[in-house]
Amino acid sequence: MFQPLRLLLAILSVICLSGPVLAQDSGSTGSSTTISIPDDLTPEQVDDLVARMSDDQVRAILLERLDAVAEQKAAEAEDREDPIKEIGAIWAAMVTSWTQVVVTVPNIFSAQAHAAKNFIGTFGSSGALTLMGLILSVLIAGYIAEKLFYLLTNRWHSQASATEESDLWGAVRFLFRRFCREIAGLVVFYVVIRALGRGLLTPEQLTYAAPFVLYLIWVPRLGAAASRFILAPNQPQYRLVNIDDHWAKYLHRNLIGLLILIGLTLFIIHFNELNGITGRETRIGFWLNGAIHIYIGVIAWKAREGLSQMMLGTDPDHTKFDEEVAHYYPYFAIGVSAVIWLLVEFLAAQRDPMLRALLLQGAHFTTMFWLLIAPALDTLIRGLVRHLQPPMQGEGPVAEKAYKSTKRSYIRIGRVLAGILVILMIANAWDLDLREIAGGGDESGSKVIQFFIIIAVGYILNELVSLWVNRRLAKEQAADQSPDEEAGEGGGSGGSRLATVLPLLRVTAQVAIAVIFVLLALGALGINITPLLAGAGVLGLAIGFGAQKLVADIVGGIFFLVDDAFRVGEYVDVGGTTGTVEKISIRSMQLRHHRGPVHTIPYGEIQKLTNYSRDWVIMKLKFTVPFDTDPNKVKKIFKKIGAEMMEDETHKDGFLQPFKSQGVFDFDDVGMIIRGKFMAKPGKQFTLRKEIFNRVKAAFKENGIDFARREVRVAIPGLDDVDNLNEEQKAAIGAAAGEAANQQAEQQGQKSGSEHGAPK
Repeated sequence: MFQPLRLLLAILSVICLSGPVLAQDSGSTGSSTTISIPDDLTPEQVDDLVARMSDDQVRAILLERLDAVAEQKAAEAEDREDPIKEIGAIWAAMVTSWTQVVVTVPNIFSAQAHAAKNFIGTFGSSGALTLMGLILSVLIAGYIAEKLFYLLTNRWHSQASATEESDLWGAVRFLFRRFCREIAGLVVFYVVIRALGRGLLTPEQLTYAAPFVLYLIWVPRLGAAASRFILAPNQPQYRLVNIDDHWAKYLHRNLIGLLILIGLTLFIIHFNELNGITGRETRIGFWLNGAIHIYIGVIAWKAREGLSQMMLGTDPDHTKFDEEVAHYYPYFAIGVSAVIWLLVEFLAAQRDPMLRALLLQGAHFTTMFWLLIAPALDTLIRGLVRHLQPPMQGEGPVAEKAYKSTKRSYIRIGRVLAGILVILMIANAWDLDLREIAGGGDESGSKVIQFFIIIAVGYILNELVSLWVNRRLAKEQAADQSPDEEAGEGGGSGGSRLATVLPLLRVTAQVAIAVIFVLLALGALGINITPLLAGAGVLGLAIGFGAQKLVADIVGGIFFLVDDAFRVGEYVDVGGTTGTVEKISIRSMQLRHHRGPVHTIPYGEIQKLTNYSRDWVIMKLKFTVPFDTDPNKVKKIFKKIGAEMMEDETHKDGFLQPFKSQGVFDFDDVGMIIRGKFMAKPGKQFTLRKEIFNRVKAAFKENGIDFARREVRVAIPGLDDVDNLNEEQKAAIGAAAGEAANQQAEQQGQKSGSEHGAPK
């Protein structure tokens, strides 16, 4: 019964030495005895003391200690809930840490000397020299093996390089082959030094030699190989990034120097730990880490021009966002370096052994690397998309716009995937299992991770829809503006049905995806979305009752699109309003008149729509010739003109049927009217009509045929000699001729109006 209480009391007694003086109830006598608990009790003595106490005494001690623990936890919880107190505690811890840095400055050199003394004491003077000699010998052997490998593969590398072309893919193949060759040489170097090291060095010696080789030899050389692959400092013809020779060489040198400084920092801290010098004694890690971040800031500031060049790239279709990223990247690098430095100082001030182990493993350097390389990955993605995306299919502004939109979709998808990669690598550096957290290991963390996963999936799905639509649109060939449209005639041919419908489908699908995934993301955060769904239903019902005209417009537009009544680019007449369909939405269409005005017409108001650009157009032309003209001769002239234009490279593609005569159509006061016709593609008819008029005029002149002219003849009875007219007679004749001309003009206008009122 008392065994759990005894164990708990034993622990509490050890924690709380010199415990309180307790009053012991004597039971029937009612007297009290004071018991003093010594400071040096053993577990056996605690058991004996508990055995001699009553239940009330044990209960009193336990309740007192539990109350104290509860009060302490409540105070800590209150401090955590108060952000000001929490920030103050963090700041106090960092100030304490920085104060210790200043205080331990005099200990740096003495502590390093002590670490060296311990190292020599471990192996002895001769043993330390022997160890350094063995390490040097192993490195020399590995270096010789690496050079022999390069010598054996040099002929193959030279022959392969000579056959490479000077284009982008030739440069990539050359650099990748050289990078693989360097990595293979480093592998040979590593295998040789590992084999020799394990054979020549003892396990204790390896604990010193392995970090030295890893941090100061292997990592800098691996980084140098990667830098040569990207920057190609000595071979600008193969360089993959947009940067000049000066900045390429500068960045290559300083990147190697930065890796050496990072390796030196990690090695010194590891060396001190092995020799009994903790980081708290000297805080040398603070100074070395500060030197690293200062070095990064200096590199970014001095090379900001070259970094901006590199980040912008050579893509001619870059956006304003790309330009801003390129301009601010050097400052972003400086900011990241400063934030990582503050993070390291904050974690160092917490004195958490687990965090300290992560810092010793270089988790903060890995984080900084991936944050700094993230914009570079964006540049890489843009470059790959530019060169891997197939060329534009089709012609015209629609195809060009779809091609650029497709490129941006590929880039956005690549950015999301690159962001996921960066997050995973940073989480791995800090030993964070995101799958476990997302699965519910940490409730708040799980909600946040699930939220971002849903948002990322929705974003990628949205871009995939846009990508599919744009790829289909890119295949649609939008006709260039015809000469008729350029001249303000209108009536051009429209785009395809897909080019009209797909943009609406894209907008609809993207809105649906956005609504669904936003609701799912809010639900993942623990927000109850049922009221949102109910509110959306009520809003939809209100719109249905209160905006019946809007619903009628939308439904009407759906049926017009299903019927394929019009397409973007077609010339239509809607209730007397004519123009080219320039834009459509779910509610209305916009018509651009050939003189410039734009008419917006809701679908619900369209009673009848006449399309002048669908499939084919028949043009009928009228020519008035004198009564004595031979119609068969005119027919032959028209037939010849039609045959010549069908063979003309400039005009033959516009015809569906050649120009030909329809014979005598009518007679009027001045001559007979002969009509001709042709069938053309929409948008070509006006150009062909102008050319036919020019050719008919030239052919009539060549064959002695005149166009009939309107004449007014005045007959004066009894007048034989016109030259002997007096002024009064001339005035009377002129007035009569003018009145006759006006009457004929009015009759011609009425006739023309009646002809235009009905189709021919």
